[in-house]
This record gives sequence, structure tokens and C-alpha cells, in this order.
Amino acid sequence: MAEIKKSKVVDKWKTKSWYSVIAPEYFDNKEIGQVLASDEATVANRIIRTSLGDLTGSFSPGTAYTSVRFRITDVKGKIANVKFIGHELMPGYIRTLVRRRRSVINEVIDITTKEGQVLRVKLIAISAGKVSESTRHALRNALRTEILANTKDIDLRTLIGEVLFGKLASRVVGKLKKIAPVRKIEVRKTELVETFA
Repeated sequence: MAEIKKSKVVDKWKTKSWYSVIAPEYFDNKEIGQVLASDEATVANRIIRTSLGDLTGSFSPGTAYTSVRFRITDVKGKIANVKFIGHELMPGYIRTLVRRRRSVINEVIDITTKEGQVLRVKLIAISAGKVSESTRHALRNALRTEILANTKDIDLRTLIGEVLFGKLASRVVGKLKKIAPVRKIEVRKTELVETFA
């Protein structure tokens, strides 16, 4: 009878190690998580999500429902550096804004920064009551005009801060109230337009 050779079973978990994920400098190089991987090559281009509250250390209602996305760009030792690629407001929060007898205006605007990067901004404007189709059209045009005017010659770092902390939306809402009573404007989602070689 032939003799059966016993092969050694290698535990794959023992070959993997943890990499600390560090936020960009405009978020104070804070550790936002850890990634488990077998080698550095498998860590790059992974997407990391965290809440704005965890990122800033502030747990106000405005930061709790904002999810921020980063992509790992490079790995040095056990440190993985990331870049901002977008954010999104939680769908549950958006549902609390949209009620009956209110009009919703959605708009998508591509903003080109000083560095030549394009940030796709998806906005939602909610009126205090129902508005006519011509008023919706006027609000949408005014929203686009004001956003582009307020982001002319802006760098990506400043734009990210203005979007995440609601400064951009609060500057625009006053102009739209001259057309119709607008209850709220939110940047519901952003996406950095990326090109891969």
C-alpha cells in the first residue's frame, strides 16, 4: 500500500499584517482605520469609508450623517496614505428633508479646481412649499450659477472643507430665497473624477 504524504497547512491569517490608514494633512493626519493585507501591493487603491464625526472628533448632528470616502494612494512601511474621493449624506437624513407639499430640485455640477481636478457635486434644494415648473427651472439655473461663482479659482482642499461643513450651501441659499422660499440646500454627494493609468 502507498504511503500518504502529509502536507503542512499554512494559516493565511498568519501571513497577513495590519496597515494603519492615515487621513490627509487637512484632516490632521488622523488614523482613520486599519487594513489587513498579505503585502503592500494589495493595499493600494482600496476604498476606506468613515463618518465625518469620527474624522473630526465632533459628534454634532451635522457630522453624524455624513460619510466620507478615501482611496489608499501609497504605502510606506505599515502606513497607508489616502486621498479624498468623495462624500455622501445618509439616505435617511435626505428622507427627513423631503416631505409632502415641498418641491425638490436636484442638480449635478462639475467643479474644476485650481489644480485641474474635477469634483462632481450633487446638490439638493428643498422649497418650503410646492413651486411651479418655471420656478423650479429658475431655482436650478440660479443654483448652478451661484455654485460656479462661489467656487471659481478654488483649490481642492478649500472646496472639500466648504462642502463637508456646509459653508458652500449656506452661502448660496440666500440668493435662491430671492426667487422662491427655499427651506434647505445640501450637497448630498461628491465624487472626485479620477483617471487611472
